[in-house]
Amino acid sequence: MLGERIKPDYLNDDKIGRVMDELYKYGLNDIFIEVVLEVIKKFKIDLKCSHLDSTSFHLDGEYKREEDKEKQEEEKIIKERPIFIKKGYSRDHRPDLKQCVLDLITSQDGDIPLFVRVGDGNESDKAVFGKVLVEFKKQIKFDSIMVCDSALYGQENLQLIQHLKWITRVPMTIKKAKELVQNIEVEEVKDEDKEKRSDLNLESYTWKEEIVTYGGIKQTWLIVLSEKRQKSDLEKLEKQLSQEEKKSQKFLKEIQSEEFEHPQAARYKLKAINKKLRLLEIKEVELIETYSKKKEKIYKMISLIIKKDEEISRKTKEAGKFILATNLVEENKLEASEILITYKNQQSTERGFRFLKDPLFFTDSFFVEKPERIETMLFLMSLCLLIYNLGQRELRNCLKRVKKGINNQVGKVTLRPTLRWIFQCFQGIHYVILNGVKQIVNLTEERRFILSLLPASCQRYYL
Repeated sequence: MLGERIKPDYLNDDKIGRVMDELYKYGLNDIFIEVVLEVIKKFKIDLKCSHLDSTSFHLDGEYKREEDKEKQEEEKIIKERPIFIKKGYSRDHRPDLKQCVLDLITSQDGDIPLFVRVGDGNESDKAVFGKVLVEFKKQIKFDSIMVCDSALYGQENLQLIQHLKWITRVPMTIKKAKELVQNIEVEEVKDEDKEKRSDLNLESYTWKEEIVTYGGIKQTWLIVLSEKRQKSDLEKLEKQLSQEEKKSQKFLKEIQSEEFEHPQAARYKLKAINKKLRLLEIKEVELIETYSKKKEKIYKMISLIIKKDEEISRKTKEAGKFILATNLVEENKLEASEILITYKNQQSTERGFRFLKDPLFFTDSFFVEKPERIETMLFLMSLCLLIYNLGQRELRNCLKRVKKGINNQVGKVTLRPTLRWIFQCFQGIHYVILNGVKQIVNLTEERRFILSLLPASCQRYYL
């Protein structure tokens, strides 16, 4: 479908397929890294921070392949074998379909893609993220702080990347993290700090730092409380409690009306019901021995609903809190506000994934038979993302230099328009021949201003 929409008349599906096969043989990663290094050098991309995340792309079709050699290659991140199209955890909410995974590293400066890897559909982020960062460091040698979500945080990965600088989120499954969130109180914001936090858009955050050693690595843990998230979490807790109260009343009525042959059967049923409840519990008050209408001995349970106060209290204390970790301590130590701001910019990769999955890009699903061609397609799409974000970055930098914004979709002046909006702005321009006179219509002053910020190769089409 993608090929049919964009290919020139002189190309057919066979030719496109052969070109993709040649690109795959040449080495997709080598091509991409070569382009990235040239872009970094020419456009002076700031590489202080880089962000890693992954997404999945679902595919239609069987994609049956022999997988006997899979284990031989499982330790390699840049694989010599093609990817395996399999079912796995679906970010597309299509668990019924097979898929592949895309790992993407972007710069904080302009969201420029720096590294791309296509993986098997069933691979786990926890298993590969550490190896991806090590491979990235081998491919592009520079001193960058690597930012990642909690999938990176594990003892094996921390040992693997101990020579790198990193910021990540701590999973709340770790015992030490649970204890800190429950027991530690975040610091009150001093009056002199409130204005500073407001300037950084951090006025709704408070935090406290702790020095922790985990996985043999000394690190700073930042326990953060977000007021907005706390409010949202408490509202969700109230909603969950309300729903469980309705559910437990139904269960209570059910178990009190049922007749049991043995006391053990009643208690087994009660245990099964309580497994379905998280915040409430149905407790046995009395087990009455009586007789049925058929004069058979039966047992009936009298019970009541009680709240799990300890669990509710735990969730209330955890509301709005999360922990960030970094190995930048002592002489390399970052300010707490810088750690938080850097992690919040993890949306850099998410914006890239939205671009790749946008229906206007015609990549919401694939119609390619060979796994090799799927891998090639994803690399080509990532190159498109690189070009798009590079153009967007240059335009925004130009607007910042001239200190003049343009109107966005809702008519407000902005210094950070999306390149997609700029494309839409130029849709109303037409080339007209009237009475033998050639002219361009609807080239307004604002559009001329935008053109003045673009390269000469763009301007010559209109001016």
